[in-house]
Amino acid sequence: MSDAAKRRAELYALLGDLPEHNCPIQIETIRAEEANGYWLETLRLDLNGIEPVPAYFVKPLGAEGKLPAVLYHHAHGGNWILGKDELTQGRAALQSPPYAQALAAAGYCALCIDTWNFGERRGRTESELFKEMLWHGQVLWGMMVYDSLRSLDYLASRPDVDASRIATLGISMGSTMAWWLAALDERIKVCVDICCLTDFHELIKSRGLDGHGIYYFVPGLLKHFDTAGINALIAPRAHLALAGTLDQLTPPAGLDKIDVALKQVYTEQSAAEKWQLLRYTTGHYETAHGRQAIMAFLAKWL
Repeated sequence: MSDAAKRRAELYALLGDLPEHNCPIQIETIRAEEANGYWLETLRLDLNGIEPVPAYFVKPLGAEGKLPAVLYHHAHGGNWILGKDELTQGRAALQSPPYAQALAAAGYCALCIDTWNFGERRGRTESELFKEMLWHGQVLWGMMVYDSLRSLDYLASRPDVDASRIATLGISMGSTMAWWLAALDERIKVCVDICCLTDFHELIKSRGLDGHGIYYFVPGLLKHFDTAGINALIAPRAHLALAGTLDQLTPPAGLDKIDVALKQVYTEQSAAEKWQLLRYTTGHYETAHGRQAIMAFLAKWL
C-alpha cells in the first residue's frame, strides 16, 4: 500500500462507524423530464441502508454516449429546505445561471443529492442528529461523506457517464465536501471548491469555529491531519480553489499556509499547473470571474 493510500485509510477511519461500502445501490426514478434546456431525472437512491436519499441527475438534451460528469454538493447556509434544489435553482451566493444549466450547456452530466437533514431529508435539528449519531459511534460529517462516496459509485456506474472523467464541485459546505471527497477517492479527476478551503488551526486562532455548523467537526481530526494534509491527497489531480479575502470562514493566513504547502506538493509531483488558488476581494460568494474560471478549468482538465 502506498503512503497516500495509507493516509486515505487513516482519514476514512476518523469518520466514525460507517455502513458497509459494498451494499448494492437501489435506484428509483420518480420523474424524467425536460427542464430549462436539459434533461432532469428525479431519483430516490438507497445509498446507506438507513434512509432513502433524494437526488437530481441532469444531462444535456439529446446527448449520446458517455459524457463527463460533475458530482455537485449543495451548501448549508442554514437553509434546510434548499438542498439538492441548489443545483437546479441556484442560491444567492452563486452566480447565474444555476449550475444545472451551466454544466449541461457545457456538455456535462451532473448529480446532486440531498445530504443528511437537508431538502427532502429535513425534519431534525443539526444538533439532534449529531447527538444521536454520536451515541451510536457515528460522526455526522462521516455519514455525509459516506453518502457522497456512494453517490460517486452510482454516478460512475451509469451507462451515460464516462467514469474516467468525473469532477466534484461545491460552495461552502459543498466546497468542504468536494475536497474531502477528492482526497478520499482517486476516481475524482478534478476538484473545484468555492469559499471553504479553511485552515483549521487559523480558524481557531481567529475564533471562527462558530461560523461552521456542528456537522463540520470530526473527533480527533487535528491529531492526524491539517487542511493542507487532507488536500495533499488530491495531488497530482487538478484542483481549483476560490476564496474571498473578506470571508471569515477562510482566514487569509490559512489560505497562505495551504497555498504554500500545496504548491510544494504539486511541484514535487511535476503537476504545478494543476493546483490553482484564486482570491477575490469579497465575502462568502462566487464571483462572475470565478464562475468563468471554474468553467474554463473544467474544460481544460475534465
